[in-house]
Amino acid sequence: MDAATPLFRMEGISKRYGGVRALEKADLTVTAGGIHAILGENGAGKSTLIKIMAGVVAPDEGTMTLDGREVSFASPAAANQAGIVCIFQELSLIPELSVADNIVISDPPKRFGMIDRKAQRRIAEEALARAGASDIHPRALVKDLPLSRRQMVEIAKALARKPRILILDEATSALTAADVAKVFEVLKRLRSEGLALLYISHRMNEIAELADHCTVFRNGRNVASYPAGSKSDNEVVELMIGREYSHIFPPKPGPTAAATTVLEARNLSWADRLDNISLSVKAGEVVGLGGLDGQGQRELLLAFFGVLRGLSGEILIDGKPVSIASPTAASHGRIGMALIPEDRKTEGLMLPMTVRENLSFAALDRLSKAGIIDRAAEQRLIDDMVGLLAIKTAGLDIPVGALSGGNQQKVVIAKWLMRQPRIILLNDPTRGIDVGTKQELYQLMRKLADAGAAILFYSTDYDELIGCCDRVLVLYDGAVKRELVGAEITEHALIASALNIHGEGAGPRQGAGA
Repeated sequence: MDAATPLFRMEGISKRYGGVRALEKADLTVTAGGIHAILGENGAGKSTLIKIMAGVVAPDEGTMTLDGREVSFASPAAANQAGIVCIFQELSLIPELSVADNIVISDPPKRFGMIDRKAQRRIAEEALARAGASDIHPRALVKDLPLSRRQMVEIAKALARKPRILILDEATSALTAADVAKVFEVLKRLRSEGLALLYISHRMNEIAELADHCTVFRNGRNVASYPAGSKSDNEVVELMIGREYSHIFPPKPGPTAAATTVLEARNLSWADRLDNISLSVKAGEVVGLGGLDGQGQRELLLAFFGVLRGLSGEILIDGKPVSIASPTAASHGRIGMALIPEDRKTEGLMLPMTVRENLSFAALDRLSKAGIIDRAAEQRLIDDMVGLLAIKTAGLDIPVGALSGGNQQKVVIAKWLMRQPRIILLNDPTRGIDVGTKQELYQLMRKLADAGAAILFYSTDYDELIGCCDRVLVLYDGAVKRELVGAEITEHALIASALNIHGEGAGPRQGAGA
């Protein structure tokens, strides 16, 4: 193949689902030895595009060429055979199997008709090393790994198939900062080896560091294609959303000194994950949880929500000690707590069930009398939530799994808002959603706080902590190491505190419950 000939090309690709247009006359050109970023809001057509490339769905019209020859893929196996491998945002791993079993599951090595376990382990070790994850044991069960390590196994699984074109769909959204750095090294090495990489991410800093070329999709069409770095972030966002990009974070109110303390922890400890944490959240306040991923932030939210057993210390609601024995106890009565979980697919939604059923599920006790649901009240509340969060759906009776990632996340949030919670726990809620939807969620968070909600917000994105929070508590090794207030919340202070560095301007400041 001539060096100037694209490795892969899509021309005039269209795809409809019923009356919904997912792609309309879309084009894409992929060259070997380059990283091509695909940008766009959730619902812009990116996922449909890569599913067509990966043989998951067939286009209604248009052509695809590989090495200058027209191709079509009847299945993902056919695309894999041609050298096109996709790492989807939703993991494809089987939790009950080992890491090695998952990595070679599509084509296990055999000897005398049986799986060759030694060869299997060797392949897995090589793939994990190539993915920068050689610390993961091939015999470990996937279900025993945290989400960030499972994502690394997914990447290793893709590399074991020796792809020519590797597609990564939000592949770093669940990773720790250390893992992201390793993945970047891997991707740059693969590019130097001549692989073609398609990279889908909503994190503009990742695009800036990795991409050679970018294509923007909006409403099912590719609206721009340009060399990476030739457009500003604001110009890119305006291409994605089709309008001028206003300031992403809503203004913060003044200090909330007079507000009452709604949620408080005193010397909260659990196993080796939480270490004497004391904090408070007032009505109308957004308190952030910072620090490197895996420092106890998620466990702290689960502790408040009644998930963990064997806690020591106290949790207080409105100044009075409470025992929160379960999520049901947390969400009911005078506590009135809601938790927006980390993984909407497995912890927040029932994907085969309808949008309507997912929305009303958490509030059924409020909508029922004598076991009979008040359908009129349910419909009014659902309509209010769909309007409040601007949920885009073809109907309330379609499976929630058919919605884009951003709209699925809106359904998770709306489900809990139907209970009118006083305390809202947010576990990295914008992971893997587009900038337009993020902006809507930031505005909603501030609107809920202005209405009196007490919000505890964990995010792996420093910009979100800076832009959204009145205070940030930085955790390190399960303990609150520093509290940042107002203008103290800067990227430098967040990073220094996350690394437990107490240099100039980063000295420890305790009293998180002040």
